Amino acid sequence: MAQPIALAIHGAAGRMGRRLVALGAKDAMLKIAAAIDRPEAPWIGQDAGSLAGIDPIGVQLASQWPQGLDVVIDFSTPHACDSAVQNALAHRIPIVVATTGLEPGTMTAIQQASKEIAVCHAPNMSLAVNLTMNLAKQAARALRGVPGGVDVEIIERHHRYKEDSPSGTALQFGKLIANEMGLDRAEHGRVGQVGARPENSIGYHAVRAGDDPGQHTILFGMLGELIELRVAASNRDCYAAGALAAAKYLVGKPAGLYSMNDVLGLS
Repeated sequence: MAQPIALAIHGAAGRMGRRLVALGAKDAMLKIAAAIDRPEAPWIGQDAGSLAGIDPIGVQLASQWPQGLDVVIDFSTPHACDSAVQNALAHRIPIVVATTGLEPGTMTAIQQASKEIAVCHAPNMSLAVNLTMNLAKQAARALRGVPGGVDVEIIERHHRYKEDSPSGTALQFGKLIANEMGLDRAEHGRVGQVGARPENSIGYHAVRAGDDPGQHTILFGMLGELIELRVAASNRDCYAAGALAAAKYLVGKPAGLYSMNDVLGLS
């Protein structure tokens, strides 16, 4: 039997990091080799398994990157993601970037790093979301030029702690649809006497409530009929499972920028 993949999780003390530890520890193809977080994290030195609510795994939460890693998953914060990309590049190991709300500078750093190492970046790691993105793209392509026009609205719902708005997933849905339909304007919510809806726009609406792990609804509104695509997570494990699948996919891949379409064979 082949040796398990030595996986590092960056942002291991966060909500998603803990789920990655819990699910990764059960996967026979993986070995949690490092659990990394910021130096000032109060849990530094604790067993990552215990922190994730499972049995101890013999790996302590640490701020240093060890040698001998095969791949790393970054599920941290936009600021911390910069450090993860630079460390992955320095150690010459593939990295899955699952952190959302990234700044343009971080996106540039990811693109530059992908020239030397394998990088998988996606605004959403969910299988269902990525399949729905493909459906939305097909619908947009088919609806371009429909007589009477098509109104596109994207409504997303997330938990109260989410910091970026609208979600990276909503923006990616919008980008795919805009490219297919030739739309060049975005409207983020509406208030007051805004007048008739512009024909060349996509409307974005962000809802933040409770502990909702994520829902996205894409509306294609026409005169007399409506198409609605909706995808919803019931818990965060779908994102963790997708990130773990991406990590397995990246091992042994040449340098380049990969997406979840590559991981899922949808390219």
